[in-house]
Amino acid sequence: MKVYDVVILGGGASGLFLANNIKGKVDYLIVDKSEIPKKIKISGGGKCNFTNDFVSSSNYLSKSKKVSDILDAFINKDVIEYFKDIPYKKIKNHQYFAKNSSYIIDKLNQKKFIAKILSVEKIKDMFCIKTSKGEIRSKKVVVATGGVSYKKLGSSAIGYEIAKKFGHTIVPLSPALVGLTLQKEQFWMKELSGVSLKAKVRAGEKTFYDDILFSHYGLTGPAILNSSLYWRKGKISINFLPDFKFYSTNKTLSNSLNLPKRFVLGFLRANGLEDRPLNRSKDIVARLKEYSFAPAGTFGYERAEVTRGGVDMDELDNLESRFVKNLYFIGEVVDVTGELGGYNFQWCFSSAKLVSSFLS
Repeated sequence: MKVYDVVILGGGASGLFLANNIKGKVDYLIVDKSEIPKKIKISGGGKCNFTNDFVSSSNYLSKSKKVSDILDAFINKDVIEYFKDIPYKKIKNHQYFAKNSSYIIDKLNQKKFIAKILSVEKIKDMFCIKTSKGEIRSKKVVVATGGVSYKKLGSSAIGYEIAKKFGHTIVPLSPALVGLTLQKEQFWMKELSGVSLKAKVRAGEKTFYDDILFSHYGLTGPAILNSSLYWRKGKISINFLPDFKFYSTNKTLSNSLNLPKRFVLGFLRANGLEDRPLNRSKDIVARLKEYSFAPAGTFGYERAEVTRGGVDMDELDNLESRFVKNLYFIGEVVDVTGELGGYNFQWCFSSAKLVSSFLS
């Protein structure tokens, strides 16, 4: 039976980028159950936001302090240089988008062994990877299988199962970059489906100033998605009037606030308040500037962009298992989750680039 130097489990952003950066005569194989990297294809509305002008460990949630060191292995400028030959542009929030995600896919794509990954064992110095199409053997294994969000795209928990089998701790998983559902007291927001506005949303110690969108399911939009990364249980706070300066006028609230009229009237009705003149409504303005409530939960993994949690980074040295030599974990399967704005692709590229230097 043929023995590969390296087998990469997962053909998404991190796995493909790793394969493209292995130097020298290394005999490697990518194993994935899909020919097309579907998450790259749909990301950024089909345009793949692949990095950001401003990247630091503060843009990531992880229990480990090692994030900065790994990001330094391949910084945002390196990513921009790497993709310089494809059409892209920088847009709001300093994000970099390809003209179309197909350009990223074409740049990264490699031939894969299409099969479902079933399990991994190590016998002496050899890894035995069992797949739906038979067994593969390798000297080194890199787990790049991603998280469990977007199951309709074929995501699975196999990466976590492999890690646990070899003694690793999985930091508890949960949906992230996802909409938030509402308690009964906030159901009035569902009636505003389709309304959007710019607001400041605070979850824990993090505040995001961006659009929020009301939907039939609850709250979504960039400010909410980012907040969901840091929200566990308990309250979030929304400032619906972050730039408002109070002034005196006899105009009613719905006609004087820089907010959608439908939202203002819905808020007043839900709270048993009248549409009073602004100069008699300082108390209502104060409530709009500090509206706190406890979400009921999230929209779940099916609508989450990423998975929070994963393989404990403190059990990895340069992303290699401390317990099993030549076993590596990269990308979303690790307990590092980025905010919206190209940060998760940046993490995929940085972590893959770091590990590529140990595979040659």
